[in-house]
Amino acid sequence: MSAGTPSMPGAAGARGGQVAGGAHGPERLRALTAIVLDALEAAAPARGGPLPAGGPEAVARRTRALCAPVLPEEGVGAEAALTDVVRAAAEGAADPADPACVAHLHCPPLAVAVAADLAGTALNPSLDSWDQAPAAGVIEELTTAALARLVHPAAPAPDALITSGGTESNLVALLIARERAAPGALRVVTGANAHHSVHRAAWMLGLPAPAVVACRGGRIDPAALDHVLAGLSGAPLLVVATAGTTDEGRIDPLAEIARIAGRHGARFHVDAAYGGPLLFSERLAPRLAGLERADSVTFDLHKLGWQPVAAGVLTVADAATLAPLSLRTGYLNADDDTEAGLPDLLGRSIRTTRRPDALKMAVTFRALGRRGLAALVEHCVRTAHEFGRAVDEHPALRRRPGDIGISTVLFRPAAADALPDEAGDAVVAAVRRALLAEGRAVLGRAVAEDGDGRSRLWLKATLLHPDAATADLLPLLNLVTAATRAVTDAPADRAANGTPADRAGGGGRAEPVAGGAATARRASEAPAAEGAGAPAPERLSP
Repeated sequence: MSAGTPSMPGAAGARGGQVAGGAHGPERLRALTAIVLDALEAAAPARGGPLPAGGPEAVARRTRALCAPVLPEEGVGAEAALTDVVRAAAEGAADPADPACVAHLHCPPLAVAVAADLAGTALNPSLDSWDQAPAAGVIEELTTAALARLVHPAAPAPDALITSGGTESNLVALLIARERAAPGALRVVTGANAHHSVHRAAWMLGLPAPAVVACRGGRIDPAALDHVLAGLSGAPLLVVATAGTTDEGRIDPLAEIARIAGRHGARFHVDAAYGGPLLFSERLAPRLAGLERADSVTFDLHKLGWQPVAAGVLTVADAATLAPLSLRTGYLNADDDTEAGLPDLLGRSIRTTRRPDALKMAVTFRALGRRGLAALVEHCVRTAHEFGRAVDEHPALRRRPGDIGISTVLFRPAAADALPDEAGDAVVAAVRRALLAEGRAVLGRAVAEDGDGRSRLWLKATLLHPDAATADLLPLLNLVTAATRAVTDAPADRAANGTPADRAGGGGRAEPVAGGAATARRASEAPAAEGAGAPAPERLSP
């Protein structure tokens, strides 16, 4: 370089400053992430369970004490701010890595995925133009191509988009169906079991309210679907099926629905946000037979894929269907830039600014491979079946009749069955809230059809932990039975004998024990129902 040639600006990165990127960013990050990791490590024993005790007001009070004021006149410094705010978030978290946190499709993210997400966050590419994301765009292209081929193996030109999750994926699926519809308003036809986002998407897109098809056993009734489609003859149609319902994990009869949709000239979309990752497993993939005939598929990896939120995908059998998303704007994808060879990323989403969410997916895929991912999916499904058998063997609990839905188990206290329907459902709801208030367990709730055809309220365990063994989950049964006894006792008796948590193993939440051992001890000391066949658990939190 000659004396008159200026140096490249920022080639080595600024030595001072506060940014995470550049040549010196990792050095700054290393010190700050140590503070974060220390706070995370201390949080689990301080919390003592899967979520903080005391309910919303107590959590809000403790959080405000550490975080307020959020915008002071003078800053407290990075170290103090990280220590306080991360501590508040972690001690006040509902921790999906705790085996007793099983309410939702809310997975514990893999460490490798979180580490990859940190890299993406530090680099901060935005996937709306090549000059903001040169390599990240290629990584996204590789990731979406692999997922598109997984879902549509026989399609000549499949494609996929990265989305923020199932809600956005379903919205875009309805959007592209609307844009390809023949003259007339697109009519969406979906099951009574469909996710609410299907209805919201129709509303947002100005479409008529979806026609709702009756379900049998939590799945679309094919005969009812055929009848509804016949009644809409002449209108452009989109059938939306579900592979993994939120409440029950049910999979619609996809192959039969695909045949019926084809007979009526309807497009076919499958919301497989929950069930899609079954495709990683050769053993479990046949449960999704017919999915390959879908025009578009919603596929989430922040559920049964162990990615940090957000990690959504929409796949399409024909890349040409994504053409309506194309958009030109001079500062991101000018015609002459595209003609000169700069890739056009703007048409890959309905969003403009986008995080590099494909980076963590790509790292996870390469780290585990399809077989490694299959093993984790199979573990969750197998654990759900073992947990369901334990419920069946427990005399104080009753599982919802029928098959286990992917990794979702519905059950309720037998004591609730001895009461009229409304009163029994109230007991189920009260048990769940008692465990939440005491920070002992995070169980979901679902209204689902019972064996007698009546709808009842159930406790829901959605098992997504890739490491938790059945033995880690069995203390939940003792916690539920102890809480049921407390809830169904007379008020005076309850006052004399303490809270559900006290009965589950004596004492308050003050004892700080590593790894949730206090929760496990309280659970294992809970008096089991007489004759219960479940083995004594060793622990609840890993």
